[in-house]
Amino acid sequence: MSNTIIILEIILIAILILFTGLLTMSEFAIVASRKITLQKMSNDGNKKASKVIKLIEDPNEFLSTAQIGITLIGIVTGAIGGTEFSKPLGAFLGQFIPYSNEISFLIVIAITTYFTILIGELVPKRVGLNKPEKMAIKTVSMITVLATICRPIVNLLNKSTDLTLKLIGSKPDEDNLVTEEAVEELIEEGIEDGTIEEEEKEIIKRVFRLDDQKVDMIMTPRNEMVWLDLEDDEEINMQKIIESERSIFPVSEGELDDFIGVVQAKDLLSNIYSKKQLDLNKNIRNNIKKPLVVPENLLSMELLHEFKENKKHVHMVIIVDEFGSVVGLITLNDLLECIVGDIPGIDEEDAPRALERKDGTWLIDGRYSISDFKELFNIEKELPEEVEDGFTTIAGFILSYANKIPEIGEIFNWKNFSFEIVDMDGNHIDEILITISEEENDDEIDNKNE
Repeated sequence: MSNTIIILEIILIAILILFTGLLTMSEFAIVASRKITLQKMSNDGNKKASKVIKLIEDPNEFLSTAQIGITLIGIVTGAIGGTEFSKPLGAFLGQFIPYSNEISFLIVIAITTYFTILIGELVPKRVGLNKPEKMAIKTVSMITVLATICRPIVNLLNKSTDLTLKLIGSKPDEDNLVTEEAVEELIEEGIEDGTIEEEEKEIIKRVFRLDDQKVDMIMTPRNEMVWLDLEDDEEINMQKIIESERSIFPVSEGELDDFIGVVQAKDLLSNIYSKKQLDLNKNIRNNIKKPLVVPENLLSMELLHEFKENKKHVHMVIIVDEFGSVVGLITLNDLLECIVGDIPGIDEEDAPRALERKDGTWLIDGRYSISDFKELFNIEKELPEEVEDGFTTIAGFILSYANKIPEIGEIFNWKNFSFEIVDMDGNHIDEILITISEEENDDEIDNKNE
């Protein structure tokens, strides 16, 4: 065999290996591409991005095309390398060692396999995975043309593949659903890689929680509401407005359940300064606006949608029970806190907190929410009777099992948590001392008085 032919065959094998790498890179890039990223590129006018989306939605054609090309090139490469190159190498080695033909064949196969794996598999896969959308767009035209040429064979392979999947009981797209767990895993990877901050992770987790928690878990309860009664003297209502430092108030006549709307302090102040209405109660009545009224079993995510669709621009929602009685209220700030965490208001210096002490115990406000408590101590499952009793605070959790108003010093045990009542405000559990032990008790709560 002449040197010219050998050189041409080496060039041919190199081209075939490079083409194998191109097919491999294209295959992995398309599979790894994010559909949402491609959709944005398509919306910006990138037509090739739309082609990639079509391939992702129906992967059988391009996967079969890529596999046909890789397999055929592998066969041709092996045939040329194994049969042609081993002969002159065997003749050369025959001058020095026995079994030269067999050894030369193994040497040629080893060299060809090495470069095929390196250039045709490993490097292209890494390139395709590093920049999937970019590489997919660059190679989509080539895959589309090859798919058209190989369509008869592709159709045969697709039908054979579908039949095989049916026989083994594998349903299409059964593993392609994006779940909250999958997103959380991606977030953890992002934190490890440094591309996502811990605070961003917490915000995303809170957003997911919106679709699980009802509005009664985030509302200001009825007994803490500051509302204006038009049957009261204006001095009383004025004192409520001044002392509460709130910007919006529910308004009723006689009873809170007979609420007639809400009023904003800025509207009252505007009328007073412009001297349109100096009588406070008349001023309140003239500026009443209709708030959103929602049931207590509404989900927080649905409430967020209600806020967005609200055309009245009143950032307060009145929560009612099944009988129409007012049970609480929610402001836009309350909903925002569900996403970004506590944002203390000017009248919320004593917002519910959980403080870890030096001895490892926790001093927690009785109003501390159950959702924050579970997140703080990594409790994933529901607490006993959480759904049935519908409690929303750690004080409500204790009351649910005590079936009575506890006394200061009384201790309740659940699993490895010990809850000691530290302070009471009348019938309200004000502060709780939580001790966490290594040994876990039963699910049932025990209590003892010390």
